[in-house]
Amino acid sequence: MESAGAPEHGGSGIDTKNDDETALPGELISAGSQHLHRSLDGKSIQLLALGGAIGTSLFVQMGASLAKGGPAGLFLGFVAYGTIVLSVNQCFGRHQINPVITDYLLYTDSDSAEMVTYLPIASPFVRLSGFWVDDALSFAMGWNYFFLMAFAIPYEITAIDVLLGYWTDKIPIGAVVAVCLVIYAVLNGLAVHYFGITEFYLSIFKVFLMLGLMMYTFITMVGGNPDHDAYGFRYWNNPGSFVEHLAPGNTGRFLGVLSCMIQGSFTMVGPEFISMAAAEAENPRKLMKRAYDSFVWRLMFFFLGGALCVGIVIPYDDELLSQYISGSKSGSGTGAAFVYFPTIRRPRYCTNHDFSSPYVISMVEFGIKGVPDLVNALIMTSVLSAGNNVVFSAARTLHGMAVDGKAPSIFAKCNKFGIPYYAVIAALSFCLLSLLQLSKSSSTVLDWLVGICTASYLLNYFGTVLTYLHFHEALKKQGVDRNTLPYRGRFQPYAAWYALFGTFIMTLILGYNVFIHGQWDITTFFTNYTMVGFFPVAYVFWKVVKRTKYVKPGTADLNLGTVKEEIDLYEALYEPPRRGKIGTYFNKFFE
Repeated sequence: MESAGAPEHGGSGIDTKNDDETALPGELISAGSQHLHRSLDGKSIQLLALGGAIGTSLFVQMGASLAKGGPAGLFLGFVAYGTIVLSVNQCFGRHQINPVITDYLLYTDSDSAEMVTYLPIASPFVRLSGFWVDDALSFAMGWNYFFLMAFAIPYEITAIDVLLGYWTDKIPIGAVVAVCLVIYAVLNGLAVHYFGITEFYLSIFKVFLMLGLMMYTFITMVGGNPDHDAYGFRYWNNPGSFVEHLAPGNTGRFLGVLSCMIQGSFTMVGPEFISMAAAEAENPRKLMKRAYDSFVWRLMFFFLGGALCVGIVIPYDDELLSQYISGSKSGSGTGAAFVYFPTIRRPRYCTNHDFSSPYVISMVEFGIKGVPDLVNALIMTSVLSAGNNVVFSAARTLHGMAVDGKAPSIFAKCNKFGIPYYAVIAALSFCLLSLLQLSKSSSTVLDWLVGICTASYLLNYFGTVLTYLHFHEALKKQGVDRNTLPYRGRFQPYAAWYALFGTFIMTLILGYNVFIHGQWDITTFFTNYTMVGFFPVAYVFWKVVKRTKYVKPGTADLNLGTVKEEIDLYEALYEPPRRGKIGTYFNKFFE
């Protein structure tokens, strides 16, 4: 059984006057969700949020930024970008409203938190921009976000290939791509309930892995290592806290911090993954709130903590790290060789392959046996989970656009399990871009994909904040008290204006290095600014073709026709499904 299309305003077409109570649950199963099924429980959504936030960048790519900014530069860069995240997050800011409407936190993609919890519809932050600002903005944001998620798929697969290089370089790239494609196809072909269960357990591994790596950092820095060397913050003094990146003196140090801020804008993500699950949440407003609530502690603990740990465990000029960044290897085969590097604590027997994770590099240089293999394997499961997340988000974005007529209607079709299978197939096709590694080194391909994805993240954050400002103005002019909303953030609309300015500036400086004398590189320029050019072109294209009208601030339809009424009715009649003892315990904990 297939279903496609949608009534005006994205409603689900429910007859809210139906008096047959036995029919309501069946009709309401897709209230505001465009034929997707509301069957994701609290634990699945919470861990889906973690799965999107803790990924490849936190374990692997951060090492490349350490070499540009140094340990202090890396940490300060993440803190500086964190202020932009938290300002948009002030539409999440924790705020006690009343005993019924409790704490509310804000997040990066979430000026939309206030909006998404108000109207938890399919592809919310993309579609709401069309309803409340301009349909042309929704078109640009939708395709921009789809390409962001689509290009993130080969990024994750490339990272898996890099991690496999720790053991051997004999596995063909094509085989890695094929295996990942099959795994993602199977996981995303499951009914969303089982997809959620799978992602729950994959994400649990991520949390324990990150906690374990933080414990490893602390234990080894105070002397709990094979050398009994309490090295502490030694690498902040020698070779130093900052790197003079691309220029000498303070200018170079500033550019190093700036490079780390750009890495931060790629790493500090996650709430957009929560948004993409809004239409498939069992009890959307309650579950979305709890998922958004957790973002601030994730930001402070995992992202900033991760940036601090990476700068502690290895120096920024570590030879194995430099070897990975440059794309060179010390040999081939699966054996080990005696390798001496001046900056390594002492000579070790090291595997002749890629050392991409700073934590694995540290363990290998200490001569720790077995644990580096375990950590590398666990990081691979983390990367696999992140890839699973982006396939899910890419497919849901394409489905949402098709529902609104901004993508071919075939992508709006869902099977009887609520899976938009054509959209999933389209997303999976981007796996093949991982084959770019056949002509370039893996680290080079990762840099290309990071440039493309970072610009897309920032552009969507910019569009989301703009949509929130229109939403805020509509509430004000239409006399809607924000205290009656499911959630209300602090410092609005000032935090939103700061976020708008911050994301705009960050977008402009993404590829700053190519404008420094002697640093021009055509590939770097295009990977950093292609999406910056695509976004306004897409906006103008849809504006001209469809003659869309700008929605003046304060005039937006906050109910989207009958959509809000349908979701209100769904939640009023919602009854939690029966679960076993273990499932009930987990959901009480997360909900």
